[in-house]
Amino acid sequence: MARNATDPEEFHRPLRRVLIGLLVLALIGLFTLWRIDSPRVERFRAALIDRFVPSMQWAMAPVTWAADVMDNFQSYQRLLAQNQQLREELKQMKQWKEAALQLEQKNARLLDLNQVRLDPRLTHVTGVVLADSGSPFRQSVLLNVGARDGIIDGWATMDGLGLVGRISGVGEKTSRVILLTDSNSRVPVVVQPSGQRAILSGDNGDLPPLDFLEDPAEIRPGDQVISSGDGGVFPAGLLVGSVVLGTDKRLRVALAADYQRLEFLRVLRSHALEAITDQGALLAPDPAEVQGPPAPPALRPGVNASAAGGGND
Repeated sequence: MARNATDPEEFHRPLRRVLIGLLVLALIGLFTLWRIDSPRVERFRAALIDRFVPSMQWAMAPVTWAADVMDNFQSYQRLLAQNQQLREELKQMKQWKEAALQLEQKNARLLDLNQVRLDPRLTHVTGVVLADSGSPFRQSVLLNVGARDGIIDGWATMDGLGLVGRISGVGEKTSRVILLTDSNSRVPVVVQPSGQRAILSGDNGDLPPLDFLEDPAEIRPGDQVISSGDGGVFPAGLLVGSVVLGTDKRLRVALAADYQRLEFLRVLRSHALEAITDQGALLAPDPAEVQGPPAPPALRPGVNASAAGGGND
């Protein structure tokens, strides 16, 4: 089959030959130009390099961009690793901070306990609050000291600020403390400076009332309330709180103890009062002891002493 006179192949083949020839000539000329050792040719080569070499930066731009991307990616990986490490360290620091705060609070409680001024004759045992079993009907806490530590039912307990309650139930290793706010708590107190005696009655509220006041008119809000020691329930002089006026217009006591953060309690060793068995010198003496020995029988008339004496015949 004869080819068409207008076949493009007939034009492309001679054109490729011409272009290849021109490229070969250009390379030969460039090679020859680069090999000529002449000052004029050297200046021409320098001008040619200055003209075309800087414009080759566009060809290096993708390579430079790829290198920058790799550097940034590596930097991002390093920053990510450092960020994770800092997060772990921050988490540990938060744990240490929490532990430090707890230790600081415990230290403050213990310092408060040491600053409480008590009768030097009173000794004490410090216990840790294990659990708070408070409820709307019962206010009590559990201590980690018991019969093995010599704890006895009825002893007073204090925190670093004031009176908390009394021991009510002793186990071998633990003991229960009935708080002053419990409805079963009744504590004899004295209101200073008036010296009025009263009974602090728990009502399961935060502000227990004062009952059986002799003269409520002499008591003012802010007066100090301390234990009176009556009945041997508590030692005298223990700080209980201060007088406040309740919303029901009753005189109540704002307790000095911090009931919201009971961690350590001091159990006061109080000894039972000695029973008085001797009547004492102020009581009337026994008539049998004052009368003395019985008198001899009286003599009848006419009977002499010798007859009365039963002399021998």
